[in-house]
Amino acid sequence: MNPLLFRIPPLPHYIASGLNHCQPGYQHRSRQQIKVFDLLIVQQGCLYIGEEEQRFTVKAGDALILRPDCHHFGTEGCKEDTAYHWLHFQTFHDLALSVTGSASGTLTETTGEHPASLFDISSFNLMLSQFVNLLLPDRAYEVLEQLTQLQATAHLEAVRFRQQLLFQDLLQQLAASVNPEHRSSQTTLCAEQAASYLRTHYREEITTAMLGDSLNFHPVYIARCMNKVYGCSPMEYLLRYRIGQSKLLLMQTSFPISRIAGEVGFNQSSYFSSSFMKLEGLSPREYRQRFS
Repeated sequence: MNPLLFRIPPLPHYIASGLNHCQPGYQHRSRQQIKVFDLLIVQQGCLYIGEEEQRFTVKAGDALILRPDCHHFGTEGCKEDTAYHWLHFQTFHDLALSVTGSASGTLTETTGEHPASLFDISSFNLMLSQFVNLLLPDRAYEVLEQLTQLQATAHLEAVRFRQQLLFQDLLQQLAASVNPEHRSSQTTLCAEQAASYLRTHYREEITTAMLGDSLNFHPVYIARCMNKVYGCSPMEYLLRYRIGQSKLLLMQTSFPISRIAGEVGFNQSSYFSSSFMKLEGLSPREYRQRFS
């Protein structure tokens, strides 16, 4: 089963939820282009659902996410009394968002180029399996029941905030239930280990050979992994992280530029300034003046 990838920030946003009790013979209705994600979690019995060319048998303890851009429908009627929770959610962006399904079934998002900002706001992926057996189904049922009970007071701001918190708890449960084959690959693990090393030792002089010796991987393999996961080489990643740390020091301290350069691992302040200008489009001094 191909995973669904959600680009964060922003976090997926809870809309509404409920609990349906169905008698034998009930068949999920046919719908398409509903524009929201539809999460189904069966508590009793079994649902038979189709989405485009895929077919799912959703038993008690199973969760299925129906995509907003696809046709989904019941493939046959329930054979026994069935109870299932449904939950609608969506993602929101400040910029125009296009959510499309790729050939592999992975969601991709196009938000355009983000302008240079005063702070580094890095995005990340939340990976959910479209269909999964929950690790702790009783805990998920409890959260869903709380969401259902809150519907009557959902007009209150504090309640709406509580709904979002409960939904994030549910997302965490779904992420923890991802099938083992969808968990971090060797490529991702290598890239993450390299990134951790660079972020820990960024104040020091680092070479690709040192990185390879630390991780027991060939530097070429590490570079290939980081390019695939982070879209840059280890040294490019290190440079960006150093510049990010320097921005915090420029904002939070009155250290001279030369000292900040040394604090974040640059041997020469001139190279620091030119690197900062190249990545940020302004000098370190001009960046600092924005907070004066």
